[in-house]
Amino acid sequence: MAQQRNQLDSEKFSCSICLDLLKDPVTTSCGHSYCMDCIKTHWDGEDGTRIYSCPQCRKTFTPRPVLQKNVLFAELVEDLKKTGLQAAAADHCYAGPEDVSCDFCTGRKLKAVKSCLVCLASYCENHLQPHYDVAPLKKHQLVEPSKNLQENFCSSHDEVMKIFCLTDQQLICYLCTMDEHKRHETVSAAAERKKKQKELEVSRLNVQQRIQDRQKDVKLLQQELKAIKVSADKTVEESEKMFTQMIHLIQKRRRDVEQQIRSQQKNEESRVKELEEKLEQEIRDLERKDAELKQLSDTPDHSQFLLNYPSVSALSESKPTCSINIHPHRHFEDVTAAVKELSDKIQAILRDTWTNISLAITEVDVLLPKPEPKTRDEFLKYSREITLDPNTAFRCLQLSENDRKVTFMECSHLRGHGDRSTGFCQVLSKESLTGHCYWEVEWRRGGVEVAVAYKNTCRGGNLYDCGFGRNDKSWSLRCDTNSYLFWYNNTKTPVSGPQSYRIGVYLDHRAGVLSFYSVSETMTLLHRVQTTFTEPIHAGVQFSDLQVFIIGFGPTIEFLKLK
Repeated sequence: MAQQRNQLDSEKFSCSICLDLLKDPVTTSCGHSYCMDCIKTHWDGEDGTRIYSCPQCRKTFTPRPVLQKNVLFAELVEDLKKTGLQAAAADHCYAGPEDVSCDFCTGRKLKAVKSCLVCLASYCENHLQPHYDVAPLKKHQLVEPSKNLQENFCSSHDEVMKIFCLTDQQLICYLCTMDEHKRHETVSAAAERKKKQKELEVSRLNVQQRIQDRQKDVKLLQQELKAIKVSADKTVEESEKMFTQMIHLIQKRRRDVEQQIRSQQKNEESRVKELEEKLEQEIRDLERKDAELKQLSDTPDHSQFLLNYPSVSALSESKPTCSINIHPHRHFEDVTAAVKELSDKIQAILRDTWTNISLAITEVDVLLPKPEPKTRDEFLKYSREITLDPNTAFRCLQLSENDRKVTFMECSHLRGHGDRSTGFCQVLSKESLTGHCYWEVEWRRGGVEVAVAYKNTCRGGNLYDCGFGRNDKSWSLRCDTNSYLFWYNNTKTPVSGPQSYRIGVYLDHRAGVLSFYSVSETMTLLHRVQTTFTEPIHAGVQFSDLQVFIIGFGPTIEFLKLK
């Protein structure tokens, strides 16, 4: 009964923050008491809000209350300590289900404050004291309380495992060395720990270095996030500005066309009305003449008829009027046709360029570049259909197969293509290429060059500089029946590899990778370029070895449709 009363009294005089008996007790205006240091620390954490609260009832105070020591509570607490209730106030020191309990406490066990790796036991503060006072026990190794001390015992012999078997890489006790681990190489656990500790330090250094590297990577990614947002916002703004300019230009041209049509309508209507008035006046004159002629014709007196006939008959000799030629349904229809032609061209440009714009958007990749494909199936994931641009074709080249095939012909047999100033039998693709692209070229007869180039490959007035590979704006692989030769900036490099009439080209524009492959039953890398592309590029081909051929059976190059 006395124990219950003492426990109740201790709860009344305990701080609800530290759960211990009050030290320098203070009481708030709401009536709750705390240790002075405890409530000050609690309110220090609320300084940012400028609103201070009672931890128990949550009543708030503004400004922060000035605390005074509660003398009465302090005296009562001192009396409680003298009556032996200090132990009752320490109920919170007893071990709970999740705590490590003292192995030497009887009855209700206290929380352990240390575990001994020599004794393989855990101690509360009272039972631990001999380890600080007794000389032999001072040498024991104390660690934070552990529930796993029993794992240090050998399951076979119930002895402490202080030996490490190097042969089996496991902890054993001294009895194990005489039994199943006899003749095994062993060392003390401490020696092995020292060795492993060094390895651990090396591992930690590696881990710490990796942490630093990853922290740098995180900072880079954070900077990249900002850069992506800035770039995206700027691109959206500039795109909006350019689209708005295009819309305003089209709207202006629409107003100009409408204004010209209305002006021309007014002029034509004025001309028509003027001619109409002339014709109506002429009709009135003719009707008057007709009336006079009828009057003369109806005269019964022969003498009067003959006397008036000369003057009246002269009226019928008026000058004939020119006939009016009308062109039905051909007023402004030609304008409609011209506007439709413009509309078709704009739609075609938008359709052709949208693919490049869309690819440029999807190819934005701030992370590591994608690895180059290994198999043909992987390459085909990036296949692009290539068509040739007649406006870039030399006059002796004939395009066919929907502008995917080019044939060298005698120039006298061709019409329609103007002479190209490059002096080389070459042609570029319509498509500008960025991102990841793959295409294949098949050639027959003669020597050819499979190339990529910027739109404008010429760098001066020298026509020789305009050929693929003869400048720093194009890269070309020359293919003959028995050899390969790579050209760039007028420098040629011999290339070895299996001969094939089909060449595959892989482009990773962002990474600056350009690769040429010999394609047969397998794909063999012939040559790889690592560079920096400063603008979109175009696929190109060129005839380099033109021998005598039968008309209609000249050398050909075709960009294949890939599935």
